[in-house]
Amino acid sequence: MEQRIEGEFDVIVVGAGTAGCIVANRLSADPARRVLLLEAGGSDNWIWFHIPVGYLFAIGNPRSDWMFRTEPEPGLNGRSLAYPRGKVIGGSSAINAMISMRGQAADYDHWRQLGLTGWGYADVLPAFRRLEDHFLGDSDHHGSGGGWRIEAARLSWPILDAVGDAAEQMGVPWIRDFNTGDNEGVGYFHVNQKRGRRWSSARGFLKPALNRPNLRLEKNVLVDRLIVEHGRAVGVRFIQGGQIVEARARQVVLCAGSIGSTQLLQRSGIGPAEWLAPLGIEPVLDRPGVGRNLQDHLQQRAIYKVSGVRTLNETYHSLPRRALMGLDYALRRRGPLTMAPSQLGIFTRSDPDRERANIQFHVQPLSLDKFGDPLHRFPAITVSACNLRPTSRGEIRITSAAPGAAPSIAPHYLTT
Repeated sequence: MEQRIEGEFDVIVVGAGTAGCIVANRLSADPARRVLLLEAGGSDNWIWFHIPVGYLFAIGNPRSDWMFRTEPEPGLNGRSLAYPRGKVIGGSSAINAMISMRGQAADYDHWRQLGLTGWGYADVLPAFRRLEDHFLGDSDHHGSGGGWRIEAARLSWPILDAVGDAAEQMGVPWIRDFNTGDNEGVGYFHVNQKRGRRWSSARGFLKPALNRPNLRLEKNVLVDRLIVEHGRAVGVRFIQGGQIVEARARQVVLCAGSIGSTQLLQRSGIGPAEWLAPLGIEPVLDRPGVGRNLQDHLQQRAIYKVSGVRTLNETYHSLPRRALMGLDYALRRRGPLTMAPSQLGIFTRSDPDRERANIQFHVQPLSLDKFGDPLHRFPAITVSACNLRPTSRGEIRITSAAPGAAPSIAPHYLTT
C-alpha cells in the first residue's frame, strides 16, 4: 500500500552524504523553506565512524558501505574491484580517507575555458573558504568558522620523512600546504578531523541543523524514483520499513553521489532510451549522457620492505604496543589510531612536458594485502601511484528497474 508523507515541502534533498548534508544545512537556514532530507543509511552511532583508523572496518562492511563492485575489467586482466560508497549520514565522508584536497587551480580554470562559466578557481575559492574551519586560520587560501574542520595530522613517522627527503632530492620540493592553488610538491596531508576524531559532513553540517523545525531527516529509506509530471520533478517515491511512501515538493535536489543519483535518474526514465526500454522502463527523457563519461583514477599499490626503522606493521603484531596505542588515543587523541589511510603525499609530473602535476603518490608506513586483512609481519611501507588525468571513459547503468538491484559499474580502466 502506498502512503503519503505528511506535510508539504519546498525542497526534497535525496542523499544525506558529503554534499547532501551541506545542501540541507544551507537550504534550511531560511526558516521559511521546508526541507525534507532522505538518506538510505542510518545514524553514525558506530565507534568506527569516529575513530579515524576505523576506515579499515567501515570500508567493505554492509553496515556502512554500499558494497558496489566494478564489472570485470579487460584492462585489469578481468579483475573486478571493490567500489566503496558510504551508506550512512555523512556518506563517503564518514568512511573515506579524510584527506582535505581541492585539486589544481589550473584544472578549474581549464573547465572555465571550456565554457563552464562560474567554475574557474577564482570563482570557487570563496565557496571553499566559507566551508572551512582551517587550523591555519583565515588567509587568502583558507577560511575559519565554517563547518568543515581541517587539521594537521597528529603523528609523524621517520620513514615518511625519509621518503619526502628522497622526493626532494629527485626535484620535488617540500610544501606545507597542498591547497594553495598549485599542489605540486611533497608534504603531509591535512585531514578532516577535529582533535583526533573524524569530522564528517554529518558532524559539520547536518547535526548542527537538525534542531531546525523546518528540516526533517528520514533515514533508512531507499528512493525508488522521481515523480515527474508535465516534464517536472514534483516529488519522490521511496521505500521505508517495507512500505512505499510518496513525498512531494516544489523542487528536488539529487545528492546521492555519482552512482546513486545516476541510478535514480535512470529508474525514473531519464537516461539513454536504449538502456532503459529493455528493462521495462518507459523513457521520460532520452538523455544519452546520463551514466556515461565515468572518469575514475586508477591507483596501484607497491609495497617495499624496510629495515632499521619503525612502521605500523610491528606495532600491529605486538600486544603491548597495541595497548599503548589505544591508551595514547584514549588519553591524548594521538597516535596511529588517528591515522588517515595516507599521510604523505607527492604530486609531480610523469614527464617534463606536462604543464602541471598529473601523478600522485600516497605513502603509508604500513602494508597489507587488502583492506580488512591483517598487516604484514615484516616492516614495510606502501607507495601508491595514482593517475590524476585518466583519458579512459566508463559508464554506470542500472541492471533492473528494482531499486535494490546493484548497478553495473564499468570504469573501462586502461582502455586508453
